[in-house]
Amino acid sequence: MSQSFRHPEILEIARRDGKVTVEGLAQHFGVTLQTIRRDLTELADAGRLERVHGGAVLPSGTINIGYEERRHLNNVGKASIARECAARIPDGISLFLNIGTSTEAVAQELLHHKDLMVVTNNMNVANILVANPDCEVLVTGGTLRRTDGGLIGTLATDSIRQFKFDLAVIGCSALDAEGDILDFDIQEVGVSRAILRHSRKTYLVADHSKFKRSAPARIASLAEVDLFVTDEPLSSALARSCESWNTGVVVARAERAEAG
Repeated sequence: MSQSFRHPEILEIARRDGKVTVEGLAQHFGVTLQTIRRDLTELADAGRLERVHGGAVLPSGTINIGYEERRHLNNVGKASIARECAARIPDGISLFLNIGTSTEAVAQELLHHKDLMVVTNNMNVANILVANPDCEVLVTGGTLRRTDGGLIGTLATDSIRQFKFDLAVIGCSALDAEGDILDFDIQEVGVSRAILRHSRKTYLVADHSKFKRSAPARIASLAEVDLFVTDEPLSSALARSCESWNTGVVVARAERAEAG
């Protein structure tokens, strides 16, 4: 297989897993370690990956990856996270769902919930929940971000301030080793902080790829979240921190693992 065919698949594996290893790729493609090292160097030189010891990761930076790419990134893990999260959302409450493909997956799992009032600044969430006749859907104002259907800015924040939600489910772009919840868009960060202030409880949904990325703007700490639902175990240090903060952690088990 020539490098022109390997490179797109290497990038797809990196988007799915957050990281690729030289040994893993050599075994996957049936080529030498040196060949894979050369591939990774070329991808790094092109700005598509960042080299790390033993492999490469998606590049960190100040710009998020595209919405369509995010939609297809770790779908299995996001679906498992969404099921675990939705199972902990009771009927008959007021709920906020923010921008992100993970919160959209949660919305999909709420189609059979009863007597919900859902407020959202995510047009995709609103369109999903239209299919649930027992769910009242309210959409905030705000500036439409065409790339992902998000509503951001002062109007969105002012809308949120009119409410006190029973529960908010939020996503993020990255999560660092200290437990800081990060994002790329400063305006979106302002909206997310307002959501936290105006919710009695908050759940964070984020798959393992978020641990391997970086973003420049801080939303909050996991210490400010009641429950974190993810798809892989936390580091021992972060798990201890969550325990000290009384932040619950649920690790969703993907169906692919059961399938063998």
